[in-house]
Amino acid sequence: MKKIIYFLFVSLILTSCTSYQYNTTRVEKIDFSQYHTYGWLPPVDSLSKSYFDNDIARSNILDASNAELNARGLAYSKENPDLLFRYITIVNNKSRLVYGNTYAWGGPWGWYRPWFSPYYYGGMYATYPVAKEKYRYAHLIIEAVDRKTNAVIWQARGSGDVNTPEKAINNIAKVVKGVFKQYPITLKK
Repeated sequence: MKKIIYFLFVSLILTSCTSYQYNTTRVEKIDFSQYHTYGWLPPVDSLSKSYFDNDIARSNILDASNAELNARGLAYSKENPDLLFRYITIVNNKSRLVYGNTYAWGGPWGWYRPWFSPYYYGGMYATYPVAKEKYRYAHLIIEAVDRKTNAVIWQARGSGDVNTPEKAINNIAKVVKGVFKQYPITLKK
């Protein structure tokens, strides 16, 4: 019973400390200051098990992205935009080991025997895998396509653990903000 409670406690701690990781790539020779307007392509078919395949998630992604793009000096245009943006969402099932700890007294054998106190060697602390935990890992990928060449010139990804679909959808603005910090043009003041 103690192991189950400990496992649940460790799982709760691990899932509450989730953070997002951001990665980006771009065409280095392109000067992004030449782009002044943008538009949106339809999202790529989602591989997200319906986490982000709904109107609320789409609206949150587009609203947060539009705010970030406008803050960088780009204006939305339906007719002849310089850049076309699209997003892709992916949720993968993964697993990881959960480790347990033990602390024992006395010698290299890890047991306590007070009658051998002159031969006390100190404590022994060990971690070992106790279970395998399944979790979901989500990616939000945003790409910029040059409308004239129809080539992807910038791509950034925000990735992190997903505890519940609702929490993931509510964190979209935070993830989008982190993704656009990777954009080659900084915020306009």
